[in-house]
Amino acid sequence: MATVIELRQERAGLVKQARELVDAADKEKRALSAEEETQYNKIMADVDAKKAEIDRREKLEAVELEMAGDPEAGRSLNPDDDKETRILLPRERKEYRAAFNSYLRGGAQELKAEEMRALQADNDTLGGYLLAPLQMVTDLIKAIDDSVHIRRFATVHSIAGASDGLGAPSLDADPADSDWTTELAIGSEDSDMDFGKRELHPHPLAKLLKVSRKLIRKVPSAEGLVRDRLAYKLGITQEKAYLTGSGAGRPLGLFTASDNGIPTSRDIATDNTATAMTADGLINALYGLKEGYQRNARWMFHRDGVKMIRKLKDGEGQYLWAPGISLGQPDTILAKPFLMSEYVPNTFTTGKYVGIVGDFSYYWIADDLNMEIQRLIELYAATNQIGFVCRYSGDGMPVLGEAFARVTLGS
Repeated sequence: MATVIELRQERAGLVKQARELVDAADKEKRALSAEEETQYNKIMADVDAKKAEIDRREKLEAVELEMAGDPEAGRSLNPDDDKETRILLPRERKEYRAAFNSYLRGGAQELKAEEMRALQADNDTLGGYLLAPLQMVTDLIKAIDDSVHIRRFATVHSIAGASDGLGAPSLDADPADSDWTTELAIGSEDSDMDFGKRELHPHPLAKLLKVSRKLIRKVPSAEGLVRDRLAYKLGITQEKAYLTGSGAGRPLGLFTASDNGIPTSRDIATDNTATAMTADGLINALYGLKEGYQRNARWMFHRDGVKMIRKLKDGEGQYLWAPGISLGQPDTILAKPFLMSEYVPNTFTTGKYVGIVGDFSYYWIADDLNMEIQRLIELYAATNQIGFVCRYSGDGMPVLGEAFARVTLGS
């Protein structure tokens, strides 16, 4: 089996083949022929497949290394070993987790008396739902983090029980420059500096998933099964909102023009055409960011956008896209790492958003961790399934517009 380094070398060889095709066409001052275009697309599909394999291997190696170095890695703390934790976090007690798992598998009618008491100690079960154990919620959020790009790089706050939201102070206007003055003078009074406050409020998000009765009986941990499926379902919805959400009853997206998030003054279209990004246009976007934001900046595009960028060269004939060669090194565009998401806009027409670059730590996410799960028994009895409704609440928004530049097509 090939090592990660060998896979990277094979990938670099494929990239070289693709570039030779494009370079040959450029040398003859023509576009790729239909046959060359097919060959190019096949090679780049192999490049992407290699990248996926490399990512899987590196993730597995990282987990193995972590567990080898820390015997406690991958194990949850047992709150029953700590008296204070048992009092402050009753939903983390083993009795509660056992009762919750029994509830998922068989419903309240199959709970033992002691399990029912464990649930009733903290919740009113008459409403037909139960609050999920805290460790399950934590594991669910981690699973979503792995599949939702924005959450991995955003600043995430937990605001359980905070009904009045989370304020995000913002500097809406810089102070004027300092004055050269004398030893005893203090300079002129500033009247330009202005602070604002943007609010993040938990908005409810619900998702229904159905599981066959047979499957849930066969799986030892119904909690794990439900958690893993919910991670996928909730992750997709969150990713869409973090990118294109309107901000009304849901997060405010990066690609939504708003004075409360990223204003239109951060849209950069110079040198892009009405139907395509150009090398100069991307350079303009990157250097539309101040140096302080460039240190942690990364791009984000739809795969159609990345496909277009892979063929672009700068004024010196160097490709803007470069594959990561060294272990752990990501692919880059103009020496900055990038993300691909199916939910980035990909309509290549006049004035449309097609990408973004910035420091994603200035996207804030507020999680309300009091997650509810409701078990529906009779509704799907005809198909021998059990329905689970998960109710989560949270919010998100860019809190500093100047930390981002949106790639916009020209007119």
